[in-house]
Amino acid sequence: MMLSQPFEKPVRVWVGLGFPRQLNSVVDAYQFVTDWCGNSPEQKAAIRACKAALAGDIDAETARGILVRFARKKDILVEDGTMTPVKTTGRPLHI
Repeated sequence: MMLSQPFEKPVRVWVGLGFPRQLNSVVDAYQFVTDWCGNSPEQKAAIRACKAALAGDIDAETARGILVRFARKKDILVEDGTMTPVKTTGRPLHI
């Protein structure tokens, strides 16, 4: 049985050319991490955690924490209060 568990607080990640995407549930997170290009240990852990949460083996907040660690490691996590991607050049971002 798959349980679509919502997160208490959505996780926001940067996708594409600096567009934020909001992940509201374990299903959203699972789709995101399985679509992510790569094969890192953090990605594998996030996929396993989402699968476990969907199966009801762990709660959504545990999976959320592992997802946040993956996103932070990949530097795609939108931290609270962050509105634009971090600039590495020191020059303003012109959109």
